[in-house]
Amino acid sequence: MSTLQSSEKLSPYHIVILVYMTQFGVIIFSLPQLLSKAFGTNGWVMNLIFAIIVIVNMLLIGAAYWMGKGKSIFVILERAMPRIMLYPLYLFLMFVWSVLGCLVAKEYVLIFQMIAFPTTHPMFFKIALDLLVFWLMIQGIYNISKSITMLFYLTIWMLPVVCFFYADFSWSRLTPFFFREGQPSPVEFVNIFASYLGYELILMVFPYTDKKSKLIKSSIIGSLLLAFIYTYLCIITFGFFSLRQLQRMAFPLLDLMAYIKFPFIERVENLFFGAFLFTTVATVVMYLWSAQETALQVFKRANVKLVAGVLVIFAYVIAFIPDTLSDVQHWLGLFAQLEIGIAFILPLLLVVVLAFTKNKKEAAS
Repeated sequence: MSTLQSSEKLSPYHIVILVYMTQFGVIIFSLPQLLSKAFGTNGWVMNLIFAIIVIVNMLLIGAAYWMGKGKSIFVILERAMPRIMLYPLYLFLMFVWSVLGCLVAKEYVLIFQMIAFPTTHPMFFKIALDLLVFWLMIQGIYNISKSITMLFYLTIWMLPVVCFFYADFSWSRLTPFFFREGQPSPVEFVNIFASYLGYELILMVFPYTDKKSKLIKSSIIGSLLLAFIYTYLCIITFGFFSLRQLQRMAFPLLDLMAYIKFPFIERVENLFFGAFLFTTVATVVMYLWSAQETALQVFKRANVKLVAGVLVIFAYVIAFIPDTLSDVQHWLGLFAQLEIGIAFILPLLLVVVLAFTKNKKEAAS
């Protein structure tokens, strides 16, 4: 049983912010480097291409939503095949979403530990983060969405700070040439597209919406907001650093923040990165909540708090295995490939199942 009351439906406003916050993450600090390395000059343009791919995928998800009339993906699947045949799929989704949530959290705490508390074990920070994630998971998606809306306002204030860099921004650094001196590869493509992942979890909120929610339209607006902010920050970064500098930097946006000086604060970049805890929490909560909803389909009589606790503990234990930032990023790349497959194949499967069951009903009548 879900913790959400059936009468509570997500509003378009909450969906926009939910999708935006689930997608937005600490990868923005390295995104300009990834784009410059893969696509070279004016690599920021590729943000627009990735945004188009996301919208196409959302329209596919929208087809499943409209054809299924907003029914849960589990209801749709179980009408077409026995539940026991779906258990491997459910377990696979649980595993991928739990590990992705774990890796996103571990990446954040490793970077935070590296720049702010180098002598503290990162898993101490992860305990605090996981406790907050657990508390949100058991509140239900309606309360999660309201909490994430509050977290949105605790982070959006950082965007106007980019105005500090206008004085040192130079259009000549962007050059009139596009996609020169880059080395594109499938791996780099996946790593960059991973910065947009999270939108596919709207598959899990089908039953918590109605016509007034405008799920697909609101989700597209949330992703377009993310694409705008990604593109804006990447343009500023490409115009502030040279291409060679960008390709050598691990976290260009974090280095950019270091140029801001206040007389009353040292290492301002630590303050900005600390605020990204809120976006990280939003992403981790949504992945683990999705894993929780899937687990409740396998263990129908299980207590929600028990399932949430087991998933959080599982994610915490798994986080011990990749113990360096490079290991975590390697794992993220591998699981991002699986998640991209889920993002496209799962809604396609739903569309096929819905078309098949519709034809079967028409033939029976």
